[in-house]
Amino acid sequence: MKIGLLALQGDYREHLQVLQTLGVETAEVRLSKDLEGIAGLIIPGGESTTIGKLAARYHLIEPLRVFARAKPVWGTCAGMILLAKEIGGEQPILGIMDIVVERNAFGRQVDSFQIDLEVPILPDGDSKTFPAVFIRAPRLVGVKGDAALIAQLPDGTGVAAQEGKWLATSFHPELTKDNRFHRYFLSLVEQRP
Repeated sequence: MKIGLLALQGDYREHLQVLQTLGVETAEVRLSKDLEGIAGLIIPGGESTTIGKLAARYHLIEPLRVFARAKPVWGTCAGMILLAKEIGGEQPILGIMDIVVERNAFGRQVDSFQIDLEVPILPDGDSKTFPAVFIRAPRLVGVKGDAALIAQLPDGTGVAAQEGKWLATSFHPELTKDNRFHRYFLSLVEQRP
């Protein structure tokens, strides 16, 4: 199994390191030809407008949509914004997940925080919380259709969703020592033919 990381901008290297510690082969994706031979794709955190504009410039938007129709994709932070169908603004997005996202909902960089979340879908998720790191993070305003909320803050604010083989998190699992979200994504990849 080979997992691709959209490597146009953002913290894709941190995801690569987690995957490599799990013994997973990885590939950096910058052009449509880089999508060949990968079983799943992670769209990292970073600046969603920049990632979207670079994806448009390199003619990646439609190839990414085609890829996502067939294979698992996980978006973290900015990646969540790119996956969402509704973001309340204009910028290039993939628009594949039936979620509504508000950008920078938790404030500026100085407002970054970490909180332990209950995420029952994760391995040991019923008994062990996940240390979620939020940096200029978006929030889930709503989930529609087949999308489901899988994690929320204590006040009920949505911060992670899943729609079939697609996963989106407001926070940055790659910045923790807890690899359960990566392992969960890999389990989605393994389920696909």
